[in-house]
Amino acid sequence: MLLLGLETSCDETAAAVVEEVNDPVRPWRIRSSIVASQVAIHREWGGVVPELASRQHLRDICGVVERAVEEAGTSLAALDALAVTQGPGLVGSLLVGVSFAKSLALALGRPLVAVHHLAGHIESLFLEHGSLPLPAVVLVVSGGHTSLFHVPEAGVYRTIGRTRDDAAGEAYDKVAKLLGLGYPGGPIIDTLAKDGNDRAVDFPVSRMTHRDRVAPDRTVRFEFSFSGLKTSVLRYVRGQRIDGASDAARGARGEPVPQPRTLSAQEVRDIAASFQRVVVETLLDRTFGAARWVGAKSVGIAGGVSANSRLRRDAVIRGQEAGLPVFVPSLHLSTDNAAMIAAAGLRRFHEGGRAGWSLNAEASLAI
Repeated sequence: MLLLGLETSCDETAAAVVEEVNDPVRPWRIRSSIVASQVAIHREWGGVVPELASRQHLRDICGVVERAVEEAGTSLAALDALAVTQGPGLVGSLLVGVSFAKSLALALGRPLVAVHHLAGHIESLFLEHGSLPLPAVVLVVSGGHTSLFHVPEAGVYRTIGRTRDDAAGEAYDKVAKLLGLGYPGGPIIDTLAKDGNDRAVDFPVSRMTHRDRVAPDRTVRFEFSFSGLKTSVLRYVRGQRIDGASDAARGARGEPVPQPRTLSAQEVRDIAASFQRVVVETLLDRTFGAARWVGAKSVGIAGGVSANSRLRRDAVIRGQEAGLPVFVPSLHLSTDNAAMIAAAGLRRFHEGGRAGWSLNAEASLAI
């Protein structure tokens, strides 16, 4: 069985063909996976501009699909089904993919499957590694999402925690912008942190109260918060420079005004390393705490931030200490892609999931 997956939830236009093979351990094989990134377009704005993203999807989607089908060595007529990201994401971007998928499925007379974007990230682990020891706890961490899932069996995703404010990837982007490092912030900070002292700055770790952690049904939740950390970085950086208001006050009192200065390259590396240490510790503390709570047999980490080198390294160490195998996708499957959407689509297809022609994009789709 061949399935074409489409992903346009944010700023990547992606298409992939995934084949179902007769292997119960590794049932899916990627025939092609094409991603057209818009990073260069959005870099000058310091983040994704929704209107520009949706317009670029319109320009790219036909060519991306054609290339995916060609590299898979097949044809549109040979496809058995299609899958598309319905949400969550930027509604204008989602609409491009949903509208294209509905039109193509109708023209080909093929079934269409609607996929949740985060389900795609979870299934990227199964696509990469085959069957995982279940139950599992999976952390999905990216620029727009930081969520923990209990996966008791294949295809079942139960949310047991999420961020209360900024996603981890969003915090990376904001701190990078604060330090004048450019966009996207995650890879830049990860690179600089390798040559920094991660104990140079004692940034705080968010602590959740009992009320924050226990849901109304008495289940324990493993929540995240990164806005306080972001604010701490801001205050620290301002404290290392000369604040304009303080300068004015000194001048009014007739006191000498120190000359403003910029952070040295080593100071920036130290800030990046210290910030990254707190983010990774927070993510892994919650993830392995959840794994102990549910009695997980494995831990998975997916999403764009799963490409972070320290997160990958420290997760393996934590896993060895806890006696739990840790699974992460390859770098290509970490960031947004359509192969993971195709894999999730195949899962849903066999569960009887079919989308009608009234299918619409949902920016805040619940899983």
